Amino acid sequence: MTDGGGSAPFSAPDRDPDRIAGRLPLLRRRALVARGVRAFFDARGYLEVDTPYAVPTPGEEVHLKVFRTERRHHDGTREALFLHTSPEFAMKRIVAATGLPVFQMARVWRNEEGSHLHAAEFTMLEWYRPGASLSALMDETEALLRAVLPPVFVPPGGLADSVPLRVDGPFERLTMQEAFARHAGVDLLPTEGDAGALAMAAGCALRDGETWEDLFFRLLMERVEPAIGRDRPTFLTHWPASQAALARRDPDDPRTALRFELYAAGMELANAFEELTDPVEQRRRFVDDRTRRAALYGAVPELDWPMDEALLAALAHLPPCAGIALGFDRLVMLAAGTTRINDILWLA
Repeated sequence: MTDGGGSAPFSAPDRDPDRIAGRLPLLRRRALVARGVRAFFDARGYLEVDTPYAVPTPGEEVHLKVFRTERRHHDGTREALFLHTSPEFAMKRIVAATGLPVFQMARVWRNEEGSHLHAAEFTMLEWYRPGASLSALMDETEALLRAVLPPVFVPPGGLADSVPLRVDGPFERLTMQEAFARHAGVDLLPTEGDAGALAMAAGCALRDGETWEDLFFRLLMERVEPAIGRDRPTFLTHWPASQAALARRDPDDPRTALRFELYAAGMELANAFEELTDPVEQRRRFVDDRTRRAALYGAVPELDWPMDEALLAALAHLPPCAGIALGFDRLVMLAAGTTRINDILWLA
């Protein structure tokens, strides 16, 4: 490359050519996993879709931080947009309009995130299957991991304790109630909403200002997550109803939501719902989320976006279905045998 005044040698910051060359085997594995994912869904009749990345409403999760941008229209008007934290809202609109099973490998953005497992910009594999139950979605997720991972492998140090992880047999399926009883010694569901009762049951002290939800996630991270998904992946299912997000409640036990997270080798890999199709209930949950977000973070432009009315209108037409968001980069980390997400990103 030259500046027009003569030739100059190519120069890249931080010697990108050397860094990419050294990681090329891992990056080739990334490409192979992506090819395997697409082949898996093609064989099952899914349609690959693309949805906008810059959107008026990035999501409604209380604690996720977003990237804000702006669209300038030809007439001089300006519109606030956000880089989405998930393609979920848009993909549900497509399912509602078509009734088709769809998948997407989308770039997503979550601000203020960064660690050996987190990147502010990463790839989310999401798919939605009309007519599927939560159990059927777990079956399909197992099949996907078997299709792209070795049947038995030892995760790299730092992800797990060098215990062989098997994906060639049934994954563990554990309800949240069972998991807390087994690994935290807590009868969880009767305590919901009562932080003191949960602290007493867990034999721990409440921290200043700690809510039931705060303590629930502290116990989940400190006692439950380190004990699951070691020798085989674990589906952690039937979350307390207050943690339903966009999932419908279990009609057999309304204290719980039809939601699961998948854990393997010390990592959370996926979050899934049997989808809520009631727009009135979903609007109520969004309003609650906004109230909590405002109480925690205040009223600032970075958190000011309109309700996604297009999604709420579509929910009335959404067929019964289940959907899942799986961290593609973390799946590649397992396949490539590395502990750092930056190792499997082309330019980190």
